[in-house]
Amino acid sequence: MPQGTVKHFDITTSTGTVLLDDASEVAVNAPTFAASGLLELRLGQRVRFEVDDRDGTRQARDLQIVSF
Repeated sequence: MPQGTVKHFDITTSTGTVLLDDASEVAVNAPTFAASGLLELRLGQRVRFEVDDRDGTRQARDLQIVSF
């Protein structure tokens, strides 16, 4: 399961990006982490997730916090 660091998160829109360890980026949105019981993400948090590459947009899914 890939891991990365929260690069950006906007609490008002519940969207953001995660920087993967290979320096690529993946979008994250409310349904991605709300399904895991999370309310928000914090800049710099380490997370692990699956990458959903449908529709040509890389999205994180099944997001889990690794460290705060």
